[in-house]
Amino acid sequence: MVSDSFKTPPPGPLYGRSMTTHPASGAASTPLPTPRFDLIGIVVADMAASVAFYRRLGLAFPEGAEREPHAEATLPGGLRFALDTEETVRAFQPSWRPPVSAGRIGLAFLCAGPAEVDAQYEALTGAGYGSELKPFDAFWGQRYATVLDPDGNGVDLFAPLDG
Repeated sequence: MVSDSFKTPPPGPLYGRSMTTHPASGAASTPLPTPRFDLIGIVVADMAASVAFYRRLGLAFPEGAEREPHAEATLPGGLRFALDTEETVRAFQPSWRPPVSAGRIGLAFLCAGPAEVDAQYEALTGAGYGSELKPFDAFWGQRYATVLDPDGNGVDLFAPLDG
């Protein structure tokens, strides 16, 4: 059974809670509004290839995004998913270099059901994207697979087995 505790909002306001003590020392400080998580960003080697990949998974990038140095798709709920080219990042951080291995982030896409996990996996690998894990029934109660985006990041496809 997959937990749905994420659906239960925390008590009180979601954003704007103030910190009144310094987290490390416990000393009183000026209250600050709590930042709101707003954007997930990935640095990409090939914008066109990355936009095409994530569009296949349903992200709505604006027309022409594949030719831009920065592209964003707004997700349900308002969270933004952004892609920046390596050149864009080097423009403000000249010493930046791509990591030598992938696997430092986890992205996961909920599919409508187990059959959609298989269908999405076949569509993506059939289009030439890499595979990390073929679809399988996981012991935690999900149909699960992992494909690779154009930069080698694992992108999970999953659905509850009982759904």
